[in-house]
Amino acid sequence: MSISLAQWQQQGLYFTVNGEQIFYRCSGNRHKPVLLLIHGFPTASWDWRHLWPALSRDYCLVAADMPGFGFSAKPRSWQYSIVLQADVQQALLRELNIQQFHILAHDYGDTVAQELLARHAEQPIGIQTVTLLNGGLFPETHQPVLVQRLLISPLGFLLAKFFYGKKLRRTFSRICSQPLAEEELQGFWTLMNYQNGRAVLPKLIRYMSERRRYRSRWVGALQHSPVPLCLINGSDDPISGRHMVARYRELVGDTNITELEQVGHYPQLEAPAAVLAAWQNFMAAQQPNEQNL
Repeated sequence: MSISLAQWQQQGLYFTVNGEQIFYRCSGNRHKPVLLLIHGFPTASWDWRHLWPALSRDYCLVAADMPGFGFSAKPRSWQYSIVLQADVQQALLRELNIQQFHILAHDYGDTVAQELLARHAEQPIGIQTVTLLNGGLFPETHQPVLVQRLLISPLGFLLAKFFYGKKLRRTFSRICSQPLAEEELQGFWTLMNYQNGRAVLPKLIRYMSERRRYRSRWVGALQHSPVPLCLINGSDDPISGRHMVARYRELVGDTNITELEQVGHYPQLEAPAAVLAAWQNFMAAQQPNEQNL
C-alpha cells in the first residue's frame, strides 16, 4: 500500500543545516546497505513512496526533501544551487554516520548525483553505485516545458505568484505518459505551497543555467565514473526521454540502460514495478563485483 502524504510527514525527522530545518525519511535495517534517494523538481522525497516498501526490505533508505522543496525549510534569502544541495546530502549522511551508500536519483536529483559523483572521483566519499531516472544529464538535450522557461525568465517571480493547481495538473499531464493519481497531484500542490514554497521556485530553477555552466564537470563525472552507473528512462518524456538516452549512449556508453516505453518523466510514479525490476536487476549484477572488493 502506498504511503499517504500525511503518513510520510508523520514518519519523518529533521536535522539542521545553516540554522534551517531539513526534513528526511530513514527506514530499513541500518545494518543493510544504504540507498540514498534524491528527488526531482518541483516535488520532494514523497516521489519515492511507491518504491519505498519494497526497497526497505533489503536496504536502509535515506531520502531528504532538499532545501526549497517539500517539508524542508524554504528561506527566500538563500542562494540555491546544486552545490548547496550536494552539501546537504553529505551533511545528512554525516548526521546518520553513513560511510558507504548507493544512489537512486531523478530529474533535478540527477544533477545533484552528478556533483556527488564528481566529488567522489576527486576524493572518495563512499558512493558504490549510481542509478539515474529521467533528468537533464546533458544541457544540449534538455527540453524544458513552458513553465520552466518562464520561471527562469525575468518574469519568473510573477509566474510563481500566480501559479495555480490547475496549471500544475496541465504540466504533469503533458510530461507524464501515464496519468498520475489525483492524490499525487494534490500532494504535489500541498508540498509546493508548504511554507510558501512557490516563492523560491524562480531561485531553484536556476539549476538549468548551472547545468550549462558546469557541463564539463558533470558530464565528465558520468564519462569517467569510478562506480557502476545505471540509467532507467521513461521514453515518452518530452523533457528527457529517448532523445536524452541517445545522447547518453554517445557520450557515456551502452551499458545498464533500461528504456520504458509508454512511460514519461516520472517513471517511479508511472511505472514503479518496472523501475523496481530494472534497478534490482542492475544491483544483482553488481554483487559479484562487491564480493571481490
